[in-house]
Amino acid sequence: MNAPSTHLGQELSAAELKATLENLRQAYRINPYPSWNQRKEWLQKLADMVYDNKMAYAQAISEDFGYRSVNDTLLAEAFPSLEGIRHAIAHGKSWMKVRKESASIWFKPGSTLLMPQPLGVIGVIVPWNYPLYLAVGPMIAAFTAGNRAFVKMSEYTPKFSALLEQTCAKYLGRDLVQIVNGGPEVAAEFSRLPFDHILFTGSTQVGKMVMRAAADNLVPVTLELGGKSPTIISETTAANPGRLKNAVARTISGKSINAGQTCIAPDYLMVPEGSEEQVLSAAREIVAKRFPQGVLSPDFTGIVSDRHMSRLQRLVDEAAEQGARVVNLMKTGDNPGRKFPLTFVFNANPESGLMNEEIFGPVLPVITYKRLEDALAYVNARPRPLALYLFDDNAKTQQMVLEQTIAGGVCLNETLFHIAQENLPFGGVGDSGIGHYHGKFGFDAMSKLKPVFKQARFNSAELLAPPYGALFKKLTEVLTRKV
Repeated sequence: MNAPSTHLGQELSAAELKATLENLRQAYRINPYPSWNQRKEWLQKLADMVYDNKMAYAQAISEDFGYRSVNDTLLAEAFPSLEGIRHAIAHGKSWMKVRKESASIWFKPGSTLLMPQPLGVIGVIVPWNYPLYLAVGPMIAAFTAGNRAFVKMSEYTPKFSALLEQTCAKYLGRDLVQIVNGGPEVAAEFSRLPFDHILFTGSTQVGKMVMRAAADNLVPVTLELGGKSPTIISETTAANPGRLKNAVARTISGKSINAGQTCIAPDYLMVPEGSEEQVLSAAREIVAKRFPQGVLSPDFTGIVSDRHMSRLQRLVDEAAEQGARVVNLMKTGDNPGRKFPLTFVFNANPESGLMNEEIFGPVLPVITYKRLEDALAYVNARPRPLALYLFDDNAKTQQMVLEQTIAGGVCLNETLFHIAQENLPFGGVGDSGIGHYHGKFGFDAMSKLKPVFKQARFNSAELLAPPYGALFKKLTEVLTRKV
C-alpha cells in the first residue's frame, strides 16, 4: 500500500491527522510482526537516506537557523544517527528473539518466556535544535522494534522538515513513516491522537501538556526534556593548572556546539571559591584559539530565531542590571547577524531568570562554592537535571557525587558524550524526563514485552483446585511459610 502524502507545506486538520494515523495503523495490521530481514531493510534504507543526504540536510538546517555550522550537523546529528543505525543492525536480531525465562519452582514443569512484540504506530514529536538526530533516533528504535512512525517536526525548521518528508517518502515509503509540520495547534492535536506510544523531545512545560493530552487515550509516553544541567569542577582539579584547563575546554565544547542550543549542554558551572580568574583566563585562551574570528567563525552556529535571540539578551541584561559581572569571550564583528557570543556570567542573582530558566544558548553562569558538599547541596535543592558533569580524577570523589546526586545521565571528566553511547539508555528523571531510549533500551521501550506461561502436558495444577483437603492444607502451609 502507498499512503497519501501529508502535504508538509500546509498544516493538517485534526481529521487529516487521524486519517494519516489510520493509514499507518492499517499498514501495521497487514504486517504486525515484521521479520528481522524486513526490519533490517528498513534500517538500511534509513542509513542510506541519512548518508546520501547529509550535506543537503546540513544546508537546509543552516538556512533554518540563519547559520548553522555544517560541522555541527555532521558531528552532532549525522554521526550519532548513522552510528545508532549500525548498532541496531548489529544487535537488533538478538533483541527481537523470544527470551526464555525460568519458571517458579512451584509451577514447573511449566515454562515461561518473554516475547518482544511491536506496539504499532509510534508518535514522535521533534524539537528544532537537533531536527535530524531527534527524528532519526526515535525512528531507529521504532523500526528495529517493528513499528511504524508518525513524526511531527518543529515549525522552526521548515526547510529541513520539507526535505526530510521528501527523502523519507523516497527511501522509506509513506506506509512506514509519515512526516508532518506545524505550529502549537498541530502539536496539540497530534498529542491527542491514539498512538501506541509517544516520544516527545522538548521543554518540560510542553512535555507536561503532551502527557496530559496522551493520558486521555492512555498512551504511554517517553518524555526527553531538559533543565539546568550542572558542571562541577572539583577543588583538586582547580588546583592543577593542566586539569583545570582541560575541564574548562571540555565545558566550552559542551556549551559551544550548536551555540549551546542543546538539552544536555552545561547550563551552569560550579567552581571553588578563588578559582574564578583562572577559569576565566583558561576560557579566554580556549575560545580565542577555537573561534579566532569570534562569532563570525564558520564553526560557530547562530541562534534559531529572533525570539530566541531576544530571550538570551534579556536574560543577560537582567543579570547585569542585578549586579552580575558579564564577560563576553568572543569578538562580535560588525554584523554578527543572529549569533550570540559565548558569554560567562559571574555573581548572578539566584532569583534571576538566568539562574532559574534553562538557558539554551551560549551563556554560562559561573557559581562558586566553599566545599564540594555545598555544591552538591545546591544541585540537590533544584529540579533533577537531564545531565550532570563532574571534573575530578579521584575515584572516591566520583563515587560520592554519583551516589549523592540524581540526574538523567552523567559524564566524568567530559560533557555530552554519554548521549552517544548506544549501550547506555538516554533519558531524564523528574522534571528532566520520563523513560529512556537508545539501543536496546529504545527497542524495549517501543515493544510490548509480552510475558507468556506455557503449561506442560503433565502438571500438578489440579492440586490447587477445590474441593480443598488435607493435602491442600499442607501445601498452603509450605507456600505461605515465613520469609
